[in-house]
Amino acid sequence: MGIKEDIFYEGGPHRGELLLNLLIGLTIIGLPLAVGAIVRALWLRYRISNRRISITGGWMGRDKYEFIYNEIRKVVAIPRGVGLWGDMVVTLNDGSRIEMRAVPKFREVEDYINDRIASKKAERKAEKKSKA
Repeated sequence: MGIKEDIFYEGGPHRGELLLNLLIGLTIIGLPLAVGAIVRALWLRYRISNRRISITGGWMGRDKYEFIYNEIRKVVAIPRGVGLWGDMVVTLNDGSRIEMRAVPKFREVEDYINDRIASKKAERKAEKKSKA
């Protein structure tokens, strides 16, 4: 049987991001921001587990990104909304970058991802030493 997958976070973007962008959308200039926030609120979903990160998004939730911790080089988080939510950029080993917008509890999520990255690197080093 497979290894049990424990979910750390599963859900969509922070609701405050939608509220803020809807307020900004009351102006003509802020209308595109409001539409983007509505699309994210409807169809963007994050699933962060002990084995992988899955992101479903795009129009009608048709785009799906999934990667394991061995593929991640680094994670950078930037606070938004007075620190209530944050944007994260996950850089993969091949140099591609995946953006995660309006992540709730982004500091805890960043720490969790960095812990998983460190543990996977330690596992790989132990495997290399045991093979040598």
